[in-house]
Amino acid sequence: MTMSIEKTFLQSIIKRFDFYKNLGDKTFEQLNDADFHFQLNEENNSIAIIIQHLGNNLLSRWTDFLTTDGEKEWRNRDAEFERTNYSRQQLIELWEKGWSACLDSIHSLTEDDLQKTVYIRTEPHSVVDAINRSLSHASYHVGQIVIIAKYIKNDSWKTLSIPKNKSAEFNEQLKKSM
Repeated sequence: MTMSIEKTFLQSIIKRFDFYKNLGDKTFEQLNDADFHFQLNEENNSIAIIIQHLGNNLLSRWTDFLTTDGEKEWRNRDAEFERTNYSRQQLIELWEKGWSACLDSIHSLTEDDLQKTVYIRTEPHSVVDAINRSLSHASYHVGQIVIIAKYIKNDSWKTLSIPKNKSAEFNEQLKKSM
């Protein structure tokens, strides 16, 4: 029996959101507490600020995803970009809260839900478009987190993907494992 395109999409999107959350998690493991608050300059966000923004964005968008506007009244987006003295633990809790709202909601979606319309700032979006919008937003900010962490860690950075000049070895290992 073949899987419907809707079921395939839902499985794929879960896999992609999990991937980006895990990239962030693995990045945080390499950082010390002060690293979360490092800023290249006044115009650039620290990892802490990005976590504040992304965590709250995910929480807002994915709480009651199908039934309420994705821009919740309680959200204060501008405050997400202010420096705080949140501890590492507080930042990780914010991160986890946002990602849990996202992943729990996606796991609960049915194939029929993909045909529905949701609203973000009163603008209608197909559920598929809202999912893709959120995935794009999350991947953009997780990429920023990784770049900042790589800059901070420099030579002590442990790669999260195929190491430089190791593609051939990686491909060989993949062939052997199949």
